[in-house]
Amino acid sequence: MPLNIDAKKNIIKKVISNQDYRDEVLMIIDEIFLDYCISFLKQVIYAKIDTLGENSDWYKKVFLNPDLPKEQLAINSGLNMKSITNAFNSSKKEVVVQASYDNYSRLQKTINDLVSNSNNFEIKLSIKFKDVSVDLTVAESLIVINTIAVKRAEIRGGMWSTVGKQIEKPLMTTLCMLFNVPFEYHTQVDNPESFREVDFYVLSKDGKKLRTEVKLMGKGNPESADAIFAREPAIFLADKLSDKNKQQAEMLGIHWIELRAQNGYKRFQEVLNTLDVPNSNFNGDLSIRLDEILKEIYGK
Repeated sequence: MPLNIDAKKNIIKKVISNQDYRDEVLMIIDEIFLDYCISFLKQVIYAKIDTLGENSDWYKKVFLNPDLPKEQLAINSGLNMKSITNAFNSSKKEVVVQASYDNYSRLQKTINDLVSNSNNFEIKLSIKFKDVSVDLTVAESLIVINTIAVKRAEIRGGMWSTVGKQIEKPLMTTLCMLFNVPFEYHTQVDNPESFREVDFYVLSKDGKKLRTEVKLMGKGNPESADAIFAREPAIFLADKLSDKNKQQAEMLGIHWIELRAQNGYKRFQEVLNTLDVPNSNFNGDLSIRLDEILKEIYGK
C-alpha cells in the first residue's frame, strides 16, 4: 500500500510541526476501504444472481474459489495471511486454501447457531446496483459483514505499517536538512542492504556512526519502545513518548526526541550538538522551510 507523495509530505510536515498526522492516514484508509466495499458488494450481487436456482453455497462457490489469489481467499473466509502463517508456519497456496475452507465452515456454524438461538433477531441486507438488486438472508448478511470487517482490519494494519516504512527515513533526512547537517554526515549510501528499512545513521565529527531509531507511536504503545531500547540506538525519535519511555532512554544513555512536545523538533539539534554532529541553526519560517526541503527530497 504505497503512499502518494503528497501524503508523505503532509505527514512529515505535520509530525515535525507538532500536529497530529493520523488524520492523513485515516483518510487514506477510508478511501481504500470504501473503494473495496463498493467493489466487493457489486461482486456479491452478481455472485448470488448467477447462482440463483442452484442448490449450492453461492458465497463459497464464488468467494472461496481456489483459483483466487491466496490473500483474497483468506479475507473472504474471515482470516488474514498473517493469522494463517502464524498458525501453520506456511503461506503456501494449498495451506491457505484448506485453512480458508476450515475457517469458513466454523464461521458458518457459529452464525447458524447464533441465528437459531436468537428467535427475535433479524437482519437483512438489500444491495442494489443499477437495475440489479438482491436480498441476503441473515446468515448471508453476517458472512458479508464479517468479510468487510476483516478487510478493514487488514487495510488498517497494512497502512500503519506502510507509514512507518515509508516515512521514518525521509523524516530523519528532513530533520537533518532542517538543521543543515552536511550531506556526508547523514547519507545512507554506505549502509548494507541487510539494514532494516527504518535504520538511520548520522556521523559525528570523529566519524562515529550513530544509530537513530524512529517510531511514530503513541504513548500507549510501550512494547515498541522496549524493542527499540533493546537495539541500543544512540538516538530515539518518536511522535509521542511517555515519561517512563523517557526515563528508560536516559537510564540506557539513549538521547530521546519527542516531536509532539512543544518545539519538540528543536531537541534534535540539542542532541546533535551533544553527540558532536555538525549542524547549524535553523532560522526563518518552519512551514516554508519544510516545504522547500520536502520539494527537494521528492522532486515536486
